[in-house]
Parts: sequence; structure tokens; C-alpha cells
Amino acid sequence: MFAVQMLGNFHRGLSFFALLVAAFVFDGSERLAANEPPNILIIMADDCTYSDLPMYGGENAKTPNLDRLAAQSLVFNRAYLSEAMCQPCRAELYSGQYPMRNGCAWNHSSSRPTTTSLPQHLEPLGYRVGLAGKVHVLPPKAFPFESVAGFDKNCVRNPTTAHDLSGVSEFISREKQEPFCLVVALVEPHVPWVMGDPSQYPPAKLKLPPNLADTERTRDDYSRYLAEITYMDSQIGDLLQVLEASGKADDTLVLFTSEQGAQFPGCKWTNWDTGLHTALVARWPGKVSPGIRTDALVQYADVAPTLVELAGGNPKDHQYDGTSFAGVLTGESDEHRQFVYGVHNNIPEGPAYPTRTISDGTFRLIENLTPDAIYIEKHLMGSRGDGSLNNPYWATWVWDSAESPETYNLVKRYTSRPAKELYKTSDDPYELTNLADLPEYSAIQNRLETELERWMNEQGDPGIAQDTKEAHQAAKKGKHLYFPKD
Repeated sequence: MFAVQMLGNFHRGLSFFALLVAAFVFDGSERLAANEPPNILIIMADDCTYSDLPMYGGENAKTPNLDRLAAQSLVFNRAYLSEAMCQPCRAELYSGQYPMRNGCAWNHSSSRPTTTSLPQHLEPLGYRVGLAGKVHVLPPKAFPFESVAGFDKNCVRNPTTAHDLSGVSEFISREKQEPFCLVVALVEPHVPWVMGDPSQYPPAKLKLPPNLADTERTRDDYSRYLAEITYMDSQIGDLLQVLEASGKADDTLVLFTSEQGAQFPGCKWTNWDTGLHTALVARWPGKVSPGIRTDALVQYADVAPTLVELAGGNPKDHQYDGTSFAGVLTGESDEHRQFVYGVHNNIPEGPAYPTRTISDGTFRLIENLTPDAIYIEKHLMGSRGDGSLNNPYWATWVWDSAESPETYNLVKRYTSRPAKELYKTSDDPYELTNLADLPEYSAIQNRLETELERWMNEQGDPGIAQDTKEAHQAAKKGKHLYFPKD
């Protein structure tokens, strides 16, 4: 009996000891997770329409590295940026603020001198914060990234300088105990489309998206654009191999995003879905479930607060317009925000053509504030004055429109727009059927109009007055004429 009792006490002691050890281990792992925030690697494409990528249904491009990354990641079906131009969208991504608040509401301008960004937000949390490749944000004091060598900074160089991975490798591996945040901003597939192998994409065999006119020149240019996407994909593969070789892949949150749409009519420089919708995938082994997709609505302004939260900081310490979607990454939530917002100020890309938009992920409302004007984007539609055209495919659209009603409608859609556009984007992803002012959609249109007006007022957005040479020139000098409301 005594032996049995002793044995029982021994087992109870073991059980208690096991529970104690388990509690200690669990608590320790929680503390370890809290004390070891992830490394962060952000890879950006340049002017890549999200829907041209196979992970989003693209039927032409070959992207084996991105496909593999997507299979290991959480893929966001509904990620957006606020302005479909390189400089404003980067300023939004790095600052966590909409174009009006950070001040970069035009291309080739400058954010407010008081703007802060990822380096100021993450360095106090112990991070090294670097940027390789294209910078295209101003002023430097607002975006004080450490410069990391190895990737071309010039998006219009012909050809793109071959990349050298030694700078990225050194930055990633420099400090074993100090987490890093590295942005690698690639310059493909920005025009000129000169990299990669177009022979992989015979023009006659391509399936053009329905928002592109089917001309011989368009097919040729689209072939070269797809070749650049594949070239970009090879760069992504090289970057992920460097991360793997560093031994830090399992401790790193990798984000890939495609920036705004490509330099085809109806994509970049517009508020249509193919301009503002971006690819976003997130891989973080052991923390983000792989191979799944989410319909959570997110925007570039949400990225900085998300990274700060994951790094152990408090997003409320910064004046963000966005909010953290960390809960979506970790699977605690499948929703984030109700609306995403967009703006376009056309100066200096052409004559003024102010546009504003809002989407709830299903419906998109676009307000063209000067609908009697003709929309002109000089880089896409014009000549440099030396007899050559910057983008020859546009001239073939105009020429073909005399014989093709489909092409005529695409030219008209691009150059002459109504005051209101309403699309059910979930059913009409290229937004070719305008539902504005139809009685059966009046409640949806009114809801979106009310929310867009509220957002513009909150941002201190004057609308038409924003898209002027005076406002743009002031912004270039850091003396912004309009300010968001606190």
C-alpha cells in the first residue's frame, strides 16, 4: 500500500512538474516571440498591373518564383494604393499617410518636410532600415533610408543595369542580433520594355485584357512588357535565394507588391481598378498560414502601422491614416477596412484632370471633377517633339478607331469621361460597364458619394483647386497650399 501511495505521489509529482515545465516553456516562447520581432523584406515591382500576374488570373506571364512565393504566403485579393503614380504611392507606403496628409499628391513633387516614414518608425524599435533600387521619394530627411547598393535606381535606363546581390547580402547578414527592414524597389516592368526575352511571348498568341485595344503594335508592346515581368520574376527569385542563404528566411516577413498598373491606357495614372489595385502577398513561416487568400480590404497606408505593430511598437505613436492589419496576417481576422480611397492629380503629367474614387471592394465610384475637359497623359499619348512617339501603341489605337467600334470606345473611355462612374468591380474587373445613375444602384451610389465626400473633407482635399500648376510647384518646394484636418 505504501509503495502504491508513493508511486501515486511520484506520478502526481511528475504531472505537476510536467505542467510547470510546460507552463514555463509556453511562457518563455511567448516572451521569445515578443522579444524577437520579424525581419522585414519588402519587394516592389514598378508599374505592374496586378491582374497580369498568374497569381491574380493573368493568362500570359510566366512567373515561377512569384507563383512559388504565393503558394507559401497569404495572398491579398483586395489590396489598393491611393494614387496610381510611382512617387505618391511610395510616399503612402513608407509614411502610412494618404497623399494629402504626407503632401505627395502629384508625381514629381515632395512630401511635407514634417513627414516621417519607416526609418523613423522602426529604428527606435531596434531595426536597421534600408532601401535598394528606385528611391523616388522626397525630401530625403522625411525618408532617411540607408542606401543599399546593387539594384538600378533609374527606372527609364535602357537597358537596366544588371543587379548585384552583394549589397543586399551584406545588409541582411550584417548584424545577427539586430532585425532589419529592407525595401528592394525594382525598376521592372516600368517602360522602356527592354529587359527579358520577348520571344517567349509571340504577339499573335497573346490574350489581351479587354481594356486594351487589339492592334499589332499593342500586341508587340504587351509581349515586351510580359518579358519584363518574367525578368522581374527572376530578380525576385535571386533575392529570395540570398535571404535563404543568410539563414534568416524563417524569421523574415516577406512582402511582395506590384505597385500601380502598367503604362497602358486605363491602368497607371487612372482611378480605375487596373490602376489602383495592387498585388500583395505575405510570407512569414510559422506565423502566416501559407497557400491561402483573403478578401480583407487593405491599402498601402495600412502597411507602416502593421509593420510597427509586428515590430513591437504602438501604431498610435504615429500620425497614420492607415491602421494595422496584423490580425489578418496571423489569421485572427478576415476583415480590415470598409473602404479604400483614391485620387489623381494630372499635373505635371498633362493638363489638369482631378479625379477621386472610393471602393468597398465590390463597387467602385469615380468622380471626375472636370468632366467637360479632355483627359491627356503626355507620356502615354504624346510625342517628344523629335518625330518619335513615347508610346507608339496609342497612335495605333487612334488610327484603328475609325474602323473598329471596340477600339473607338476604348479611346473615348480614356479621353472623355462622365462626371460619375459606378462599377460593380467584383463582376466587371476591368470596369467597362458604367452603372452610375441607374435607379437600382442609387442607394449604393449615394452611400459611396457620402463617404467619399467625408474622406475628402477629412483630408482637407479641395478637389479641383488641388490639381493646378501653382499647387504642384508649391509642393515641389515643400510649401504645400492645402492641409488635412487634424
